[in-house]
Amino acid sequence: MTLRGMAPTVKAMTRPKRTAPPAKKAGKSPSPSHLDRHGKAKMVHVGAKDETRREALARGRVFMHKATLAIVRENRAAKGDVLTVAKLAAIGAAKRTGELIPLAHVILLDGVDVSFELDDASASVLIEARVAATGRTGVEMEALSAVAVAALTIYDMLKAVDRGMVIGEIALFEKRGGQSGDWRRPA
Repeated sequence: MTLRGMAPTVKAMTRPKRTAPPAKKAGKSPSPSHLDRHGKAKMVHVGAKDETRREALARGRVFMHKATLAIVRENRAAKGDVLTVAKLAAIGAAKRTGELIPLAHVILLDGVDVSFELDDASASVLIEARVAATGRTGVEMEALSAVAVAALTIYDMLKAVDRGMVIGEIALFEKRGGQSGDWRRPA
């Protein structure tokens, strides 16, 4: 897909390859866990599940003009230190995911690690969030929320110089723990 009006440094984003769903267990047909028997949305009851260690890794990017990336690298943004503010926003978002996503549980997190990589080749900031908890439900939504809010914060901090930035490629890359086991996005 092409992005009309974008700087030549911003490459067209591609949709990630879809992975096949896990194989069906014998005798069970898959059903969405957030639907009741009438097909209406409901919150999943997790009280009977065992507490286990859970981790999730999500990534995303903010594409921008090369000059805007230089502002980030040289810490010259008028609003302040872009990456430090984005990191704090990401941690806050992970902690408040249960308030942002209607059917997500409020989870006591063990840790949130957020990192950034400035990529000159694609004129982008790669955002990576790793979230960990010991609990009854996964932390995938917390990792994805952290990345999304970090990206929005980067946009907010730099919009005065580059309104054409593109937020994209936000995806879960890895999850560990829970009943469904470990999962990693294929390369």
